[in-house]
Amino acid sequence: MDNFEDFIKNSRKSLDENTEEKFNKKIPNILNAKNTGINVDITKNSISDIEFEKLIKFVNSIGLSEKISELAAGKEVNRTEHRAANHMALRDLESIHYDEEGANISKDVFSVLKKMEKMCWQLNLNLWRGFNNKPIIDIVSIGIGGSHLGPKMAADSLRPYWHDTLRCHYLSNIDGSNFTETMRDLDADTTLFIIQSKSFSTQETIRNADACREWFYANGGQESDIKRHFLAVTCNVERAEAYGIDPDNIYPVWDWVGGRYSLWSAMGLPLALTIGMENFKALLRGAWAMDQHFIESPLDSNLPVILALLGVYYRNIVGAQTHVILPYDHYLSALPAHLQQLDMESNGKSVTQEGNPVGYATGPVIWGGVGSNGQHAYHQLLHQGTDLCPCDFILPLKTHNPVDNFHSILVANCLSQSQALMRGRSEAEAYELLIDQGRSEVEAKRLAPHHSIPGNRPSNTIYFEKLTPETLGALIAMYEHKVFVQGVIWGINSFDQWGVELGKSLSKDVLKSMETGDTDKLDASTAHLVSMYRDAQNRA
Repeated sequence: MDNFEDFIKNSRKSLDENTEEKFNKKIPNILNAKNTGINVDITKNSISDIEFEKLIKFVNSIGLSEKISELAAGKEVNRTEHRAANHMALRDLESIHYDEEGANISKDVFSVLKKMEKMCWQLNLNLWRGFNNKPIIDIVSIGIGGSHLGPKMAADSLRPYWHDTLRCHYLSNIDGSNFTETMRDLDADTTLFIIQSKSFSTQETIRNADACREWFYANGGQESDIKRHFLAVTCNVERAEAYGIDPDNIYPVWDWVGGRYSLWSAMGLPLALTIGMENFKALLRGAWAMDQHFIESPLDSNLPVILALLGVYYRNIVGAQTHVILPYDHYLSALPAHLQQLDMESNGKSVTQEGNPVGYATGPVIWGGVGSNGQHAYHQLLHQGTDLCPCDFILPLKTHNPVDNFHSILVANCLSQSQALMRGRSEAEAYELLIDQGRSEVEAKRLAPHHSIPGNRPSNTIYFEKLTPETLGALIAMYEHKVFVQGVIWGINSFDQWGVELGKSLSKDVLKSMETGDTDKLDASTAHLVSMYRDAQNRA
């Protein structure tokens, strides 16, 4: 069987059959990836053995194992851009990887890592100084998309590992408020700027870089001081040099480094500077351990594969439209946003690898937030809403900051939420509860439907001993591989993102109309909005 539409139709026909069989009969209750510290409790899923076996047979029929091998070997998996996706090579600190032409790409990777390590050493020992010979205190990372979300998420997640002498700030949005608030308390002679753009032409990044350079000049810096205060991470070395970046201050990346996978490359330089190179390498090693599990493990015990199959089951067979990421750790607050980009930019596609329209749902809407805040906000919809929203609860068993019994309460909330989603509460149970609370029979009968909860709502609990660079690396890599597997099943290219290009190109015409007032080439709606903008500026 290799037609996914037929597979969906056949699976939906038998969806209500064999519901008494438990998913965990065929695979362990608790999955783990060796040497990663990552464990996943999948027992709160409502899929039967039969449905799971069908999924395994299907992915075998489409050659998933071969596709995983092609990815690991650096084959051209991004067919629309004729590129490999070699992000796994970025985190292998021991092996040698080659591209399809036989070039040693690991040599370049190791060279950049060495250059990053030197910069970390110079900054942390106060050997790199600003134009007044003061040590650098603040780092401003200027990027957007993958060059912003990944490094910032990892930096936030690893806050306990930061060097106390450095503070990292992230400037991404083309928004004067973002710029003003970022720069408010900085001093030019103690601030280092890192311009991060593969093309070195991304509008938001370059305009923010321009503004930072003007701010630098306005606060005592000279053109001759740029070398001490501006670095670049880019594919386009020539454009960076033309911008005025000293060649020694340019950290190269390569076209096979996708934006949402660029955390592992020199795009992670701000992170490396704030947590130190040893911790950055530990992050890489954790991801590489998950890579090895993904490459070597049988499909029916492969953690990313099983998570991907569960996601496909709920998306395509059951009809869930979203997937919720619920980290129960303050330091992981930015993880849902990173996974949102990783998943939705990768698998938000409506044509197959061959360019044909897909006849089924692809990537779900990814959303979520940190626990237990969400319990007082959107968890109501998870428990009693009309939509089924599969959830990933993410939980460190130990905290970096023990305060009284806070962490025990946090863990209890996490476990009880997944338990409540699974168990629910019947109307009869609700009625008895209300009677026990002293309600009259009439009142209890009236309120019981409001207090009943459907239950049978699926979730995974992903847990690990403690949030460290190694476990964070493994966690992110696990989700990367899950997204890849789902892309293979749906027959789409998970490594391009042409959908974002149209808005970028149209923005040039819109901006020109905003400047000139000529809206003849715009549609009526956009022309009206441009006129409203121009009127507001004139009133100002």
